[in-house]
Amino acid sequence: MSFEPKIIAFCCHWCSYAAADTAALMRRTYPINVRIIRVMCSGMVSPKLVLEALQQGADGVLVLGCPLGECHYKEGNYRAQEWAEMIKELLADMGYEPERFQLAWCSASEAEKFVEIITSMTRRIKKLGPVENQNG
Repeated sequence: MSFEPKIIAFCCHWCSYAAADTAALMRRTYPINVRIIRVMCSGMVSPKLVLEALQQGADGVLVLGCPLGECHYKEGNYRAQEWAEMIKELLADMGYEPERFQLAWCSASEAEKFVEIITSMTRRIKKLGPVENQNG
């Protein structure tokens, strides 16, 4: 039986969530392993949320936001970018591979890019295998 990872994608309402909608309207397919959670801004996704997703059974976490300089909340995606480094360090400290997390930018008109990001993340997590039970 092959491993099918569970991936949580926190998508910005204004850009990446709209790209997911556009991909669906264009009938672009991407792996069904991804569960999309719409957030108003990528800057709202704290390190605690990422860690909690992994502790609750996700094998990988994506945060997708507006391209830098295009955030509807002016600086939210810059906050997400700052947190991304902190998240990777925190994951390593907690015994998770930092590669289980990814921050990416995707505008509403980039449905193909959205599909590529999801597909690439799924491939990477499949190679890493399932998250081992963390007791920390």
